[in-house]
Amino acid sequence: MKELKIAMLGMVDGNGHPYSWSAMFNGYDKEAMEECGFPVIPRYLEKEPSESFGIRGAKITHIWTDNPEDAKKVAKASKIPNIVAKPEDVIGHVDAVIVATDKGDDHIWRVKPFVEAGLPVFVDKPIADNVDDLKIFCKWVKNGAKIMSSSSLRYVKEYLPYFLSTHELGELRYVNMTMGKTWERYGMHALEPVYRMTGPGYVSVQNTGDDSHNILHLVHKNGIHVNLAVIYDMAGSELKLVGTKDSVSLPRKDSFFSFKAQLEDFVRYLEEEVRPYPFEETIELAEILIAGIRSREEGGRKVMLDEIRKEVEV
Repeated sequence: MKELKIAMLGMVDGNGHPYSWSAMFNGYDKEAMEECGFPVIPRYLEKEPSESFGIRGAKITHIWTDNPEDAKKVAKASKIPNIVAKPEDVIGHVDAVIVATDKGDDHIWRVKPFVEAGLPVFVDKPIADNVDDLKIFCKWVKNGAKIMSSSSLRYVKEYLPYFLSTHELGELRYVNMTMGKTWERYGMHALEPVYRMTGPGYVSVQNTGDDSHNILHLVHKNGIHVNLAVIYDMAGSELKLVGTKDSVSLPRKDSFFSFKAQLEDFVRYLEEEVRPYPFEETIELAEILIAGIRSREEGGRKVMLDEIRKEVEV
């Protein structure tokens, strides 16, 4: 098979994915990466042996960022040969694009040209944080667009045994997950690994917090209660699962593994044209995110997921 050419597009405040994700495909220049402005990135990249870099069958060949100066720095640090003036300039030169921005109200305009051109797109989480945009994504996929989106925490190495089965814990009764930053941008990191363990079927969402302290209670159809705490200046994250037979607290240490596994899943999707998980999961996850925003904005009202589902249906 020919090597896939992928464009890395977009860069917003507080998000260095164009640097780190591109490095996972292409390798990186150590000195240039030190100047990326995200100190954590060179630190976790330097822990990896040289053979960890490279994703079979694909390279990042083009880069565009919102600030043109950033594109020059990313290209140098992550060995990207082509810088473009506009994101649409990659059409006709690449096999797929990655939209590497994590603002869910900002994705439609970024993705639209590539859907119209028939190019597959990976969209960083969350795919959307409002009903109107989610409806557009649903319509695009229904009409055949190849769009994939996820949190890297869907792939956390330490969580893998419990993604496969929570049987040893008995029937799950309670899950707790903590996360820093904002619900709008980082809530999906708290939500998606939990969702992978519980499966679909959430009934209600209640957010009794505020913009910087989001405290959520989710109820699943199987009787599982989930608490998510997404607090802006909180350091680190922890996951606890409690069942009828046992409980476990799970660490999360290896960011490189989860990011790379996420990108490898996208490349596999490009090669095999088989989704690694149903797009319906991405929709329900976004609906939960939207319900959490609505609940908070309406004074902590319990929002039934069916309310959001009816609005999203296309």
